[in-house]
Amino acid sequence: MTTVEPRPAARHRTGNQRTAVDADRWPDVAAVPRASWPVQGVTASVLERALRRLPLRVRFTDGATLGPGGPLIEVRDPKAFHARIGTRGLIGFGESYMAGEWDAPDLVGALTVLAAHAADLIPSQLQRLRGLWAQRQPHAQRNTPDGSRTNISRHYDLSNELFAVFLDETLSYSSAVFRGFPANWSVLAAAQHRKIDRLLDLAGVREGTRLLEIGTGWGELSLQAAARGAHVTSLTLSREQRELALERVRRAGYADRVSIELCDYREARGTYDAVVSVEMIEAVGAEFWPVYFRTLDERLAPGGRVALQAITMPHERMLASRDTHTWIQKYIFPGGLIPSTQAIEETVHAHTELAVTARDGFGAHYAETLRLWRERFTERADDVAALGFDETFRRLWTFYLAYSEAGFRSGYLDVQQYLLTKEASAR
Repeated sequence: MTTVEPRPAARHRTGNQRTAVDADRWPDVAAVPRASWPVQGVTASVLERALRRLPLRVRFTDGATLGPGGPLIEVRDPKAFHARIGTRGLIGFGESYMAGEWDAPDLVGALTVLAAHAADLIPSQLQRLRGLWAQRQPHAQRNTPDGSRTNISRHYDLSNELFAVFLDETLSYSSAVFRGFPANWSVLAAAQHRKIDRLLDLAGVREGTRLLEIGTGWGELSLQAAARGAHVTSLTLSREQRELALERVRRAGYADRVSIELCDYREARGTYDAVVSVEMIEAVGAEFWPVYFRTLDERLAPGGRVALQAITMPHERMLASRDTHTWIQKYIFPGGLIPSTQAIEETVHAHTELAVTARDGFGAHYAETLRLWRERFTERADDVAALGFDETFRRLWTFYLAYSEAGFRSGYLDVQQYLLTKEASAR
């Protein structure tokens, strides 16, 4: 299995810096960007103005506080904190957390406030000039067939053991569907099966169904479909995931019903009675959304059904940020972009013969799923370290899971299950 080799960590000291940062592995985190006093001053002024309106409290090392009250953010190194945000925006905000320059006793609570008031953080004058100051997405992260393989590998080929640390025994890495809140760890596997059953029911999967799955994960949906008697072809670009998914299929005795191919969705062939794709569209990129949905259309037999699970964001925010390079893209999902429901439905209408027949949002369930993953990841930090992942990586993933949970708790993000249908007379 692929793991990250541990290296001796170089101490990065700025003020009350507490995190050892490997300068070779994390160059943009180890080195505080140079920022002039005017840049730091403007950044501090903008943040102070925003905090007057937000239900937050920010405490600095000298005891000074800002904000009317709410979840606490403790800034250990104000100079580095302002320099990173002033030069790199939200990427710098995340890198500052990775470097240990700020922390929060209730990280999700603080990030939820920021997510809920994202539009208020940057003055409208600067918002209008976003194209001038915001970093652009790197051309190398375009989701061409070669680019997609590289982008997917950077996340999903980190280590199967890493994901097993915080996922339940189904190894499902998408939103579960719970019966009630708050949820606890003991019900997560059942909630993941409930999600899968809903998707398979939407797609009409039963005995003899020819099913195409775009995005294998670690194979749980394929296993559940095979248990219904379906014949499954599942596509993935992750070698690590495919290896373990094939092993799980063999152990379950479904090798004659499930084929898992290392294959881009654009390379898919044949026709199928049903297509299922779970939280894979986020890795497609806006440039290739028409190709993705045409693929669903072309692979689906007349009278067939597509069940799609997708994370979504408000359309206006998607348009404002679609060309911007983000912290999530830099460190977690290179090339990723979350669509809006409007973008999905307009693309389906304009580029396919499919019809959007049903849609159901359940963002609160994703917030609970992420909470359980984050708590498990935190509880098993020593296991993550034993796999060779350093402290900066662990802070990175803690921030990623908390940031994502906050997105759903604030309503900035949602998750949908779609049913797309194709008339029997369609050609």
